[in-house]
Amino acid sequence: MEKILEQISKEISKAFEEAGYDAGLGKVTWSNRPDLCELQCNGAMAGAKLYKKSPIMIANEVAAKLEGSKVVTGVEAVNPGFLNMNIANEFLTEYISGMSEADKFGLNMPENPLTIVVDYGGANVAKPLHVGHLRPAIIGESVKRICKYMGHNVIGDAHLGDWGLQMGEVIEETKCRMPELPYFDPDFTGEYPTEPPFTIADLEDIYPTASKKMKEDEAFDKLCHEATVKFQKGDRGYRALGRHIINVSKVDLERNYSKLNVHFDLWKGESDADPYIADMVQAMVDKGIAYESQGALVVDIALPEDKKEYPPCIVRKSDGAAIYQTTDLATLVQREQDFHPDKVVYVVDKRQDLHFIQVFRTARKAEIVRPETELVFLGFGTMNGKDGKPFKTRDGGILRLEQLVGNINEAVYNRIMENRDESEDKAKETSEIVGLAALKYGDLSNQASKDYVFDIDRFASFEGNTGPYILYTIVRIKSILSKYVQNGGSLENLSFNVPDTKQAKNLMMELTKFASMMESAYEELSPSKVCSYIYDLANSFNGFYHETKIMAEEDKAKQAGYIALLVLCRDVLEACIDVLGFSAPDRM
Repeated sequence: MEKILEQISKEISKAFEEAGYDAGLGKVTWSNRPDLCELQCNGAMAGAKLYKKSPIMIANEVAAKLEGSKVVTGVEAVNPGFLNMNIANEFLTEYISGMSEADKFGLNMPENPLTIVVDYGGANVAKPLHVGHLRPAIIGESVKRICKYMGHNVIGDAHLGDWGLQMGEVIEETKCRMPELPYFDPDFTGEYPTEPPFTIADLEDIYPTASKKMKEDEAFDKLCHEATVKFQKGDRGYRALGRHIINVSKVDLERNYSKLNVHFDLWKGESDADPYIADMVQAMVDKGIAYESQGALVVDIALPEDKKEYPPCIVRKSDGAAIYQTTDLATLVQREQDFHPDKVVYVVDKRQDLHFIQVFRTARKAEIVRPETELVFLGFGTMNGKDGKPFKTRDGGILRLEQLVGNINEAVYNRIMENRDESEDKAKETSEIVGLAALKYGDLSNQASKDYVFDIDRFASFEGNTGPYILYTIVRIKSILSKYVQNGGSLENLSFNVPDTKQAKNLMMELTKFASMMESAYEELSPSKVCSYIYDLANSFNGFYHETKIMAEEDKAKQAGYIALLVLCRDVLEACIDVLGFSAPDRM
């Protein structure tokens, strides 16, 4: 289905042609002065240079050709050469009707869907999730959903950190506590236990204990580094213990991510890339792009057009250990073999910019990915407290993600109980749904690359540009539709009214912007565009609601037309919040 501005632009382009001018001058946009008109075309301004003619003369000639148009009305040429116009009500109604009948409200699906891998999450095993894991999880989940909604084949990968120093720390501390375990016996040849020697609660004590000891004890620090190398080089016992660490952690991670309505298609970790590292590094050496520098193996990534210096990418440390660049490159090898992705999107802290420049350039230089494969670094900003500094607990510690979710749910619960008209259990259930919306919308409504202030009180508000306000709007629509059905009405086979008020027309025009918005959100990988749209749509609906007697309307056909508009508005809003990763309750 053509977007509404495309259809209108065709009408204006035809008028330019009939007036003797290039049809390409007929592009129409939404007016930047809605107090004057709904649409505008600035083509006459560009035409003046092409045709050596006054822009106002061109605009007047085109306006004359649009008299009697069934697409636009009130066309007016305004100095120095703008064309102002409004959408014809009947045309708008017809377009809205087509939207309501079409799949995904008329959004066009790709002829050749892409295969897209979204790398987000990035949690480390053996460690609890904290506030720093919030942004990659919810931004990545929304980007994945937007790409899927646009008709592409999308694979979301958690890309767990299960290869770094924390593995050596946990292994060495476990060895201190339970040296009798077979994982530490070099002569053990039997099958290792299937049950892990620790629980998630144990790991949450083992890891911080090990980290503290490393800072205080140089000998222990050295042992942890040695254990990490031993694990990475394939020690049988250490690998078996490592699998236990990963499996125990994964169960807890799945539980916590699930509370955020974040779900991964793959739970791959850095360790999964290990089988690909040796051949990949050897190929770089064979191609002559990797060379030894101070004992390490590196690849130069500098390009002639660079305006600043970039250090080489280290693909193997001097002690033979792999680092993040190595595992990220090997993961690309694995993804290319498994999925042949057209695009790989990394949702990671923007401070990792240099890392991804190194990885992407090395991947292309080593021909790990095809030339046409798009590699995207979607770097996100910092979530700060009200003091403008990275979000911390009151005592200066790092807040667990579980606690953060609990805090915002409690804030929403208190708001609900202020106007209590339901049970505490129901209020608690609703607060979890609304709390998730408050949390996600509070983050996603900001441009991903920007830092933002995490303000629970503001995010949990039922007024203003917040998640609860969006949900309250949806619940209000649902309530009206429910009453309509209870009074004997049907939500099937409804016809739309030609708008008879400014508020009705504003709501219809806002609905027509859906396809353009979704395409833009996909192209820019920007959930904030979805948030901005639904806020405008919610405001348009509430303006219509306050000025229209929907349930009191005595003309049943007219009332049914109002209901048709509400059904479409509800459906569009719910489609949008679904790609943002949250849902609406039936009551609030």
